[in-house]
Amino acid sequence: MTQQALPATATGAPTDQARTVHGLTVIAIDTPSLGDRSYVAHDGEVAFVIDPQRDVDRILTALSDAAVQLTHVFETHIHNDYVTGGFALARHTGARYVVNAEDDVSFDRTPIRDGETVRIGRMRVTALATPGHTFTHLSYVLSDATTKEQIAVFSGGSLLYGSTGRPDLLGDDHTADLVRHQHASAQRLAALLPDDAELYPTHGFGSFCSSTQSAANASTIGVEKTSNPALTRDEETYVQELLGGLGAYPAYYAHMAPRNSAGPEKPDLSLPAKADPIELRRRIEDGEWIVDLRTRTAFAAGHTPGSLNFGLDGAFATYLGWLIVWGTPVTLLGETADDVGRAQRELVRIGIDSPAAHSTGGPALWTDGELASFPLATFADLDHALRHRPVVVLDVRRTEECVAGRIEGAVNVPLHELFARLDDVPAGELWIHCAHGYRASIAASILSAGGRRLVAVDDAFDNASETGLPLVSGQP
Repeated sequence: MTQQALPATATGAPTDQARTVHGLTVIAIDTPSLGDRSYVAHDGEVAFVIDPQRDVDRILTALSDAAVQLTHVFETHIHNDYVTGGFALARHTGARYVVNAEDDVSFDRTPIRDGETVRIGRMRVTALATPGHTFTHLSYVLSDATTKEQIAVFSGGSLLYGSTGRPDLLGDDHTADLVRHQHASAQRLAALLPDDAELYPTHGFGSFCSSTQSAANASTIGVEKTSNPALTRDEETYVQELLGGLGAYPAYYAHMAPRNSAGPEKPDLSLPAKADPIELRRRIEDGEWIVDLRTRTAFAAGHTPGSLNFGLDGAFATYLGWLIVWGTPVTLLGETADDVGRAQRELVRIGIDSPAAHSTGGPALWTDGELASFPLATFADLDHALRHRPVVVLDVRRTEECVAGRIEGAVNVPLHELFARLDDVPAGELWIHCAHGYRASIAASILSAGGRRLVAVDDAFDNASETGLPLVSGQP
């Protein structure tokens, strides 16, 4: 069970994924860069929200478009992969903020416990204890208040499409207990709900909170009974398979639960102050992060020396949050103010609220001297180089990806370990690759800033075998 590559889109917006059953509508609001979904459910007059992201303007737009009044905001759990917008949304709208009574939070909330039901217009929402992702995780069953028919379940980080939420985010001491809770919770949902009940998880669309990934965009309890390992494997088999497939997860997760337990306020998305080239150079010399938001192709062609490339066309916030030393000032460089605004929106979702500065335009406007650059290449180019001179192949994919298949002789330093393992990168001409090029460009920007001579492979790893490059599998 390996974690797959993250989606490439950057911002997330209200989707067209709205489903109406018995006059009750559920709208899915995607945040594809983090691999999560929030939900708005309504009966045409009143609504509730499940697991809202930090930038609640998207939720407010969906409510306005549906012309419904928000009365309740529900959290399935204290989230580990993003800063919630639930507290701020409830305060802004006057809705009740419904959080498990067992969660240790520092704000006033409407407590709820296993088996309790909330009536919202023609909707009934029943809390079900489904521990596994966390000890206090709840799922919420949506029923028609008139017919009592169970229509859907909002399963948070419990039962996902073809998977379950990972059980190891609270630390090694709890993983063995949580993974067995997770299996039991999935079984509970399957036993209590009809096969045609719609499944609406929060994670599982690229989120590292998911144990594995699925390409499914919708599912039901009945479908999951035939395909989900938590429902098709016995407990011991499920436990061993899941634990054997867990890989690394972003370091910034450690900061999310404490922030969510404190009740995060609505973020400020106004642009920070502008920085000129002299200030940018000073910030780089002071060890701050100057983040170039452009594509890897544009960055490679010319950039401010010492800047780092986290393009908006990839999992920008996930990898920046994973690599940065928490609290390091960040300055954003974008071609337009809209690009900087998109980046800010991504960053507030993981708790980086106030960029130090920004600049727009292009590298000629950001640099008071010569631009830096490095070449891009394909795997065919790498094959040619290896046949004619000694080069170092640096594979920055995660370890589990390398186990599945890698170039013989390549040095594996996963991107998230790069800063701590710079001494493990051999001397010589570096050819850096990942699965598609995004992570390779981040690594190239880091190593180029450190003075290394390198080439970034901007190609899909699936093409490596077609070039004749020798591939091996198993532990590096």
